[in-house]
Amino acid sequence: MKVLVPVKRVIDYNVKARVKADQTGVDLANVKMSMNPFCEIAVEEAVRLKEKGVATEVVIVSIGPAQAQETIRTALAMGGDRGVLITSDADLEPLAVAKLLKAVVAEEQPGLVLMGKQAIDGDNNAVGQMLSALLDWPQATYASAIEINGSAAKVTREVDGGLQTLDVDLPAVITADLRLNEPRYASLPNIMKAKKKEIAQKTVADYGVDVAPRLTVVKVTEPPKRSAGIKVETAADLVSKLTTAGVL
Repeated sequence: MKVLVPVKRVIDYNVKARVKADQTGVDLANVKMSMNPFCEIAVEEAVRLKEKGVATEVVIVSIGPAQAQETIRTALAMGGDRGVLITSDADLEPLAVAKLLKAVVAEEQPGLVLMGKQAIDGDNNAVGQMLSALLDWPQATYASAIEINGSAAKVTREVDGGLQTLDVDLPAVITADLRLNEPRYASLPNIMKAKKKEIAQKTVADYGVDVAPRLTVVKVTEPPKRSAGIKVETAADLVSKLTTAGVL
């Protein structure tokens, strides 16, 4: 079974994002970029499936600027077999990304699309669901455990009330949650090997997909700074404050 893993290049999670002076977006100049953490988890799970003999090939795909090659190389160093880079200097909306991934799926014919539940930049949590709808494939989101049994997958997912277990027929789209696994660090030998692995270069035009934006960004601003809290002397004062605030 071939597993397709989409990955995204985002601002490193340790970096504080800065808004551009003209408030048109987030300033990416001279900012450390890395693979989206949820995408890392998806790559790790795909590699584990390959190590178990369930997957035969792990294909990494990314949509973004030329520098996204580095993100793909990281995934290849973790254990991916080859990559596909669809170059785009525009920050594509989730629907456009889902349409492009649908075209890649038609080309690659994977038995499973395994991806992060969301990217930490836009936090849209939409591409996996949209891709599933466009492909008319089953979906299982927020996966915290995955078991492949022949032509079906058993997925444990986290919901508000606890854990929910789903059985989905393959091919399917599964999105990874934080507790699915802990991604490995790529070893130096594997990093060197990844430099020789194939990355196919594509463009949005190659797939003939309409990626025109449907949304207009009016303004981007930083969230308001939180005001400092206060200390209370006694439990009675705390109860009084909470009562006044309407919490109790």
